[in-house]
Amino acid sequence: MRILLIGAGGVGSAAAAIAARRSFFDAFVVADYSLARAEKAVAALDIRFTAAQVDASSAVAVAELCREHRITHVLNAVDPRFVLPIFHGAYAAGADYLDMAMSLSTPHPDRPYTDTGIKLGDEQFAAERKWREDGRLALVGIGVEPGLSDIFARYAADHLFTEIDEIGVRDGSNITVDGYEFAPSFSIWTTIEECLNPPVIWQEGRGWFTTEPFSEPEVFDFPEGIGPVECVNVEHEEVLLIPRWIRSRRVTFKYGLGAEFIDVLKTIHKLGLDSTRPVRVGGVDVSPRDVLAARLPDPATLGDRMRGKTCAGTLVTGVGTDGEYQEVYLYHVVDNAWSMDEYGHQAVVWQTAVNPVIALELLASGQWSGTGVLGAEAFDALPFLDKLGEYGSPWGMRIGAARLADA
Repeated sequence: MRILLIGAGGVGSAAAAIAARRSFFDAFVVADYSLARAEKAVAALDIRFTAAQVDASSAVAVAELCREHRITHVLNAVDPRFVLPIFHGAYAAGADYLDMAMSLSTPHPDRPYTDTGIKLGDEQFAAERKWREDGRLALVGIGVEPGLSDIFARYAADHLFTEIDEIGVRDGSNITVDGYEFAPSFSIWTTIEECLNPPVIWQEGRGWFTTEPFSEPEVFDFPEGIGPVECVNVEHEEVLLIPRWIRSRRVTFKYGLGAEFIDVLKTIHKLGLDSTRPVRVGGVDVSPRDVLAARLPDPATLGDRMRGKTCAGTLVTGVGTDGEYQEVYLYHVVDNAWSMDEYGHQAVVWQTAVNPVIALELLASGQWSGTGVLGAEAFDALPFLDKLGEYGSPWGMRIGAARLADA
C-alpha cells in the first residue's frame, strides 16, 4: 500500500504520527499547500515518509502527484471545501480514496429549515456507480464523527438490537484551553459549517428533513468524568450515511457545544463573519470566515494548553436481543494528557486521525473490502473495534439512560 495524505494540519500530522508505528504500508507521502508544513509533519518519522507540495483545489495536481508516487490510497485530511477536487483527482489517478468529511451541502433556497437542498455527500454519491463499476473504493466519512460513530451504529445493529428506534450520535467534552476565552479545538471553518447550517434529521416514513440551528437542546451525561453537557442538533454526515445501511426509525446528531459556545457562534452569524463569500476590504477580496480562522489559534498548536477529555459516541435505543427495551451508549474517550504524552498531539485531532489509519490497515489486510462510494457502516464493525484497542485507545459501552433532561 502506498498512501498519499493531503493536509499536514493537526489531523494530518497526527495521522502520520499514528501510522508511523504500523507496518502495513510501503510508502506514505504527506502533502500540503505549504511544503514547509508537510516537511515538519514527517521530520521525525522514518524513511517511508516523504513530504510534497500540492494544490488541493486542483484535481489535476492531485492526480499528477498520485501518479508520480504510484499512490494506491489517498487520505483527505483538509477541510471540506477541497473534498471534490481530491475525490476526483484520486479517481483520475486510479487510486482508492478516504476522507473524514464529505462534500458540502447547500441549504434549500426557499425552505432551509424544513427541506433539504443539496445534502452532505450528495455530489460524491452521484459518482457511486462509476467507482463501483471500476472496482474502486471511496470510503467516505471515516474520521471519528463521522466514522467511528457509524461503526458503533453498525455494531449495535448487528450485535445488540433486534429493532432500533433511534440512532443518535452524541459528542461532548470538558476540554478547556489555558489562556483563551474562545479557542476551538478543531477547525473553526468546519465548526461554523457544521453548526450554522440547517441540521438534518432522518425519520422513517419522512426521510431527510431539516430544522433550525441549535434545535432540540438536551443535557447529556457523558462518561469517564466528563459529565453533563448541553447538546443541540447539528448538521453532520452520520445522519446522511447511517440510514443507507442500517434500519432505524430515527437518526440524529447532537453536539455538546455548551451555551457560551453557542452564543459566540450566533454572534458570528449575526455579524456575517460566517460567510465564505469574499468582500472587498482595502482593495483586497477576503472571505470573512477565512479572516476569522486566521485570527484564532491553530488547533494543532493548543495541545500543551488543553485540559480534559473528549468523547465521541452513539446512543442507540430500541429492542435488545433479549426482547426488552434498552438504551446503549457506545463511546470513545481520549484524555488530552494521554494523547500529548504518547503522541504529542492534542486529543481532538488525535481522536479523529486514528480512525482512517485503522481503516487503511484493515483494507491492506483484506479484513475490509468493497467497491463504490461507501460509509464505514457498510463494513464489519468488530475488526475495527478490536484494532482500536490494539492502537492503545479502547472503546466503551454504557447501558442505561444518559439523557438527563431537555435543556
